[in-house]
Formats: sequence, C-alpha cells, structure tokens
Amino acid sequence: MKATGVVRRVDELGRVVIPIELRRTFNIDIGDPLEIYVDSDRILLKKFVPSCMFCGVVNNTLINYREKVICKSCVEEMPQ
Repeated sequence: MKATGVVRRVDELGRVVIPIELRRTFNIDIGDPLEIYVDSDRILLKKFVPSCMFCGVVNNTLINYREKVICKSCVEEMPQ
C-alpha cells in the first residue's frame, strides 16, 4: 500500500474529506457512491462500479430488475 502523506481528521459527524488530488486520481466526483471494505485493521474505500449480480460482468448492458443489477445475457438465460 502506498502512503500519500495526507492526514485528515474525522469531524463531529464522523466524516472524512478525501483530498481533491486523490478524487481526481481515482475519478471520484461529487455524489459518486463508494464501497467501504474492512481488511483486518484497515478501512478501504473503492469507487462503486455496478456489476451483474450473477456473472459479475461490468458493461453498459446492465439493467435494474427488482432492485438488483443484472446483465442482459443473464436475463435471457432466465427461465420464462
């Protein structure tokens, strides 16, 4: 893991500001969803990228079905 040398304090509401340099590097815009992971004693943030809940594909053919994200290929394989 690479250290950035940037230190931020948690505010009274539990928020931490991600520096603009890091947001630009990782293409994180205002309002983008982030996934939060815990790995032993670390908290990891990752920009959320929707993927098919069945096959994991990430592309522009994803659709929302009953609050789930599914690709068109998996929808076509579903029994009628």
